[in-house]
This record gives sequence, structure tokens and C-alpha cells, in this order.
Amino acid sequence: MMNQAETTLSAAQVTQLIRGRRSMQPVLFEPGRVVPDELVRELLENATWAPTHKRTEPWHFVVFAGAGRQKLADFQVELYRSTAGPNLQESKLEKLTNNPLFSSHVIAIGLKRNPEVPEVEEVAAVACAVQNLHLSAVAHGLAGFWSSGGVTYQPEAKPFFDLGPQDQLLGFFYLGYPKPGATARSTRRPLHEKVTWVLE
Repeated sequence: MMNQAETTLSAAQVTQLIRGRRSMQPVLFEPGRVVPDELVRELLENATWAPTHKRTEPWHFVVFAGAGRQKLADFQVELYRSTAGPNLQESKLEKLTNNPLFSSHVIAIGLKRNPEVPEVEEVAAVACAVQNLHLSAVAHGLAGFWSSGGVTYQPEAKPFFDLGPQDQLLGFFYLGYPKPGATARSTRRPLHEKVTWVLE
């Protein structure tokens, strides 16, 4: 375990990083600017250091880069067209087509199910991994967006992402460099509305 003397970030820097994290949609990414694959590997390595009950490490990532982004876009569009029926929305179709191509990399977020651990704990572990990923991206000046839209909850999508029937697809993390001047706002309700203290 890292002791205080080995810590390279101050508590204030950690607070700044956490509170400065923002979700930035791919339309705000700088077109054509590619994140080095080695940096993406570093972000994913950081993701794997999330807490995990019984050390199951349930996360499973599939990274789409280069021409792979078009392969993802084509798959999503085709599956959405075949399953949406009368609920098909052109705006959603447009996002499925364009968002992967707006991004440098798209990381599909999978959960490989371990029946020895309650499912909610596995979902929590993967979510913690994504938070590690996102905070690491922000520390490197990158923009990120975790989307659970598109084909995320379509059972037919699972095999494409190397997931079995009991596994889950929990969405996609879109990664890129922000356009110059691009910003994303975020607010939180006052802490006292969400915390109960028991003192005696």
C-alpha cells in the first residue's frame, strides 16, 4: 500500500481532479486528433485498479480505434435499425453513426459475470473502473463521455463484444481531445441534502 511519503499528488490536487471531471460529448472532440494507443493502455491499466469484491475483476474492455470505429458504427446502426421498429429515431441513428467517428477511441464497457458475487457488486466494480479511466483521462487533458445509449441493453449485441448471455454491456466510453475552448458545465446539489449524520 502506498504511504503518505510516496504520494505525489496533494489532497488539494486530488480534490481538483475529482471536481473538475466532466462528461464531454463526442461532438465537442477535436476532429482528427488521435490519442496515442500507449496512453489509452495506461488509462485502461488505471481502470483495472478499481476495487473488486473477491478480486473477480469483472471488467472487460473492447477498444475500437482507427477503422475499428467504423466497424462499431456500422454494427450499431444495423442492430438499431433491425430492432427499433416503429420507435426508430433519426436523431439516435445519427448519433450511432457519427459518435464513434468523432472520437479517437471508443471503449466498450463489459461486465463478465461471476456467479459467486452479487451482480450489483460486479456492476459497482465496473463503474469504479470507469471512474478511474475518466479521472485518468482528465489528468492527461483528454475528454471523455460514458454513454449507455445505442445498443447497450440489446441482448443481440453481446456476442459482438465477446460477452456471454449472463454478462452485461454497460455502455461505451468515448475518448478524444477536447476542441479548443470546449467546456462542459456540471453542478451538484448541496451536500446536506444527501447525507445523514448519526452522532449518538
